[in-house]
Amino acid sequence: MGPSELVREYLRLGLRFGRLGEGILLSCTADPRLCRGVARESVSTPDELVAQAVLLRAELPECGLPVARARFLDAQLAALECHGGKLAGRPMSFRDEAVGCFQVRPERGDPERYRRAHAELADVLPGSGDPAERLARLSERERVPPDLVPRGVRAISAALRARVRARPGLPAQEHVGYRYVRARPWAALHRYRGEFRSLVAIDVDRAPWAGNLPALIAHESYPGHHAEHCRKERLLVDERGWHEHRIALRDTPQSLLAEGLADLGLRIAVGPGWGSWASEVLAGAGITFDGELAERVHDALSGLRRVRLDAALLLHEEGASEDEVVAHLVRWACLPTARARAFVRFIADPRWRLYSVTYAEGAELVRGRIVSGEEPGRLLDEPWTPAALGGVSSTNGEMGPPGAGALRRSAGSAR
Repeated sequence: MGPSELVREYLRLGLRFGRLGEGILLSCTADPRLCRGVARESVSTPDELVAQAVLLRAELPECGLPVARARFLDAQLAALECHGGKLAGRPMSFRDEAVGCFQVRPERGDPERYRRAHAELADVLPGSGDPAERLARLSERERVPPDLVPRGVRAISAALRARVRARPGLPAQEHVGYRYVRARPWAALHRYRGEFRSLVAIDVDRAPWAGNLPALIAHESYPGHHAEHCRKERLLVDERGWHEHRIALRDTPQSLLAEGLADLGLRIAVGPGWGSWASEVLAGAGITFDGELAERVHDALSGLRRVRLDAALLLHEEGASEDEVVAHLVRWACLPTARARAFVRFIADPRWRLYSVTYAEGAELVRGRIVSGEEPGRLLDEPWTPAALGGVSSTNGEMGPPGAGALRRSAGSAR
């Protein structure tokens, strides 16, 4: 099987998985004829799709793709193989599923690190008493009224866009639009539409603190999901012809690294001092908040990132009750009980049970590479895998996904 044929079969496989469940296919800009052809097929069973993924992985070493492309496709196919097995009803622990889908083995966070983060919050937040209560008071005091959220979003988006467009790689014709909704289980949701266009939905009730708005827009738009899709479409698809990047699939290495990059978007786009920068931007939109304080609070809260992963492990791996998981979130993540319960409902949903891994593990992998000197643009523009960034080795016979060792025989070099 030649490179072009293998990539087309990978695209078809991703589209077939997309027909099995809502949300598996995050975006698709593949040839409409290919999409229509898959849509006319009978819906495949999970076992049939697993067999197709195994076959394509076996073809990879001999198909002549450069190593970077073969490594990316192998990781994606391994995730689909694992995901298909889960859909077929094969028993699998939460941790093993994470290894198969993401090339990382999630572990509980360190309570001592959480205590240090609580102490840092206590030092930073105004007032006295429990840090969670003080954080809630700050959020309420600097709450953005729902009718002002669109104005604030437009201001931050335009300012971030100007900074990101100053660097090469972002197409001149790109555009992101926003729509405003209520009563959603998320604060924001990005959808890439192709041709350098995205739509981001913002829940005006779930993004009320002004100190959260800059990070939210950086995550979804610039230099987060929207900008990453645009750069990959231009640099990988249009210029290099790497058409495997025409689809994005949930619960794959691709989605883990996308969330990790997006989560560090504000730090990548603005860097230290983003709080003061954002407060000046939002002041022009009639929204005031203490930007320096917001930045210090966010720095402290980053030490609690893994608490949400703890919650998923407690629920799915350790058999804890919903009330026990809520109590863990309230105690360690400084969340109000209502928000903690909403998060537990989110990770209890079979579609999203695994997704909490992406935020904790993805951000740590990406941050580790940036701290060690990796240029953020390379992370945005190239087809990395978690294993290549320091996750579970894909060539480790004990922990890696089945068959990944075959790539050690692959020849060629990255373009």
